[in-house]
Amino acid sequence: MAAVRVEAVLAAAEEQEAEKRRSITVEKELELEYDLGNLLAVDRNPPPAAALRGAGQRREALLRALARDNTQLLVSRLWELPAERAGGAGGPLVAQLPEPTFRLPREKPPPKPRPPTRWEQFARLKGIRRKKKTSLVWDEQAKEWRRRWGYRRAGGDPSRAWLAEVPAGADPEEDQFARLRREKRERVARNELNRLRNLARAHRAGSAVPAAPLHPTGHQDRDELRRVARVARVSTASLGRFQPRLPKESAEPPSRSGGKKRRFEPLLGNLAAERSRQLEMLRDMGKKKPVLDITRAVNKQMRQEEAEAAAANKGKKQSKRGKRGRRQQRPGRSGKKSGARRQPQQQKPAGGGTGGGRRKKA
Repeated sequence: MAAVRVEAVLAAAEEQEAEKRRSITVEKELELEYDLGNLLAVDRNPPPAAALRGAGQRREALLRALARDNTQLLVSRLWELPAERAGGAGGPLVAQLPEPTFRLPREKPPPKPRPPTRWEQFARLKGIRRKKKTSLVWDEQAKEWRRRWGYRRAGGDPSRAWLAEVPAGADPEEDQFARLRREKRERVARNELNRLRNLARAHRAGSAVPAAPLHPTGHQDRDELRRVARVARVSTASLGRFQPRLPKESAEPPSRSGGKKRRFEPLLGNLAAERSRQLEMLRDMGKKKPVLDITRAVNKQMRQEEAEAAAANKGKKQSKRGKRGRRQQRPGRSGKKSGARRQPQQQKPAGGGTGGGRRKKA
C-alpha cells in the first residue's frame, strides 16, 4: 500500500514537471511569422479540422490552447530582444522593439503636417534656432518660483501694477496705466490678426493643386493614385481630352483647379428644400448682426495693409528724389544770383572814370 502511494506521488511530480516544461516550450511544424514591432505573430499551421467542427467544450479548449501556445512563442521572442531599465536601476525592464514590417490599416487618414507660419519660414531662412526656455522662473518680489507667462506670472502684469514708471520724454499728464492697457490690447489684436493670416495662408495652400508630381512610395492608397492621375492629365495643353481614360475614370475631363463645374438646380424640384433655403436667407437678412466671413475679412485686411505699405514706400522714394534734385540745382541758382550782384560792382569803375573823374590838361 505504501509502495503504491510512492509511485503515485512520483507520477504526479513527473506530470507537474512536464507541465512546467510545456508552459515555456512549444513545438510547431511550421515556424510562426513575427512582426515584433506590432506585437504580431502569424501561425501558418493548419488547425485540426475534426476538433473545430461543432460548438462544444472541446472546440473552446482547443482554441484556448492554440492561442496560449502562440502567445508563449511571441513572448519568448520578446525576451530575446535587447532590453534596458527605464528610470534607473530600480525601474522596470523595457524591451526595445524593432521597426514594424506589416502595414496595418487605420480607421482615418494620417493628419496632414501643419504649414509653417511666416515667422517659422523666416527663422528657417535665417538659420534661427528656437531655444527652449523653462516654464518656471524665480520672482524676486514674491520670493518664489512662478510661471514665465500667463496668469500669476513672474513680475506680474505691468498694466495691473500699483506703480507705473513715466518714460523719459513722455507727457507727464498722460495716464500711464491707460497706455499700458492700450498697448496690451494692440498686442493681442496683432497676434490674432497674424493667427488669422496664417489660417488663410494655410487654407489657400491646401486648396491649391500640387505642381510637382508625387513620387511612388510603394504603399499608395486609392485617393493618392487618383490625385496623381488627375495631375498627370491636366499637365497637357488639352487637359487630357485626347488621352485614353482609365476603366473607372469619369468621362468629364478634369480641370486645373480640381473643382467641380457649377450646376444649377432644376426649376421644378424639391419644394421643401427650396422653402427651407428661402427661410434661411430671410433669417440671415433679418439678423441685426451680419454674418462674418473670417477668410474674406482677413484677405481684405491684408490687401489694405499691402496697399498702404506700397503707398508709403512710393512716397518715400519720391521725397528722396525731390531732395536730390533740389540739392543739384542749388549751386547753379546761387551762381546766377552772385553774378547778377557782381555786375554793378564791375561797372562802377567805368562809370566813375567818365563822369566823376578830373580830366588831364593837354
